[in-house]
Amino acid sequence: MAAMKILTNGAPELRKKAVSIPCIDEQIKTLARDMIETMQAEEGVGLAAPQIGKALRLIVLQIPGEEPFALINPRIIKREGEREILEACLSIPGYEGMVKRSETIIARGLDCEGNTLRIKASGLLSQAIEHEVDHLDGILYPDRIEDKTRFYMCEKIPGGNLE
Repeated sequence: MAAMKILTNGAPELRKKAVSIPCIDEQIKTLARDMIETMQAEEGVGLAAPQIGKALRLIVLQIPGEEPFALINPRIIKREGEREILEACLSIPGYEGMVKRSETIIARGLDCEGNTLRIKASGLLSQAIEHEVDHLDGILYPDRIEDKTRFYMCEKIPGGNLE
């Protein structure tokens, strides 16, 4: 496995819509493992393939205290409620902002073995899935900030970044 370079704001790959993965082969499994390693090395909670220059619908997530996992071709099929929460992103280092996210979501996708996953999530997991799925559609979290005065410069806090 190998940690990969994370693209930062301004990289055109971050604004492209990712394509579905038609077949889960060893190359996709290796990519997912490498993305998990990269996310962990950066102390993130999530990472989307476009952030490492791959226009594929693949995200990896790890909530503190939980095992990491990959979600292939994820879709959010239901959203409920709304809350405003502080977000940051590995692709926008040194900044954070207040974003409106759902209270709970239901998402579907595949694991690395091709099994269907249905995830009902709230809290940090819900937020992370929404954030990473946005990346797959070329959306960065500042695009979701309604009041631009709520987008701040900050210092990186180890273990304190959403992604």
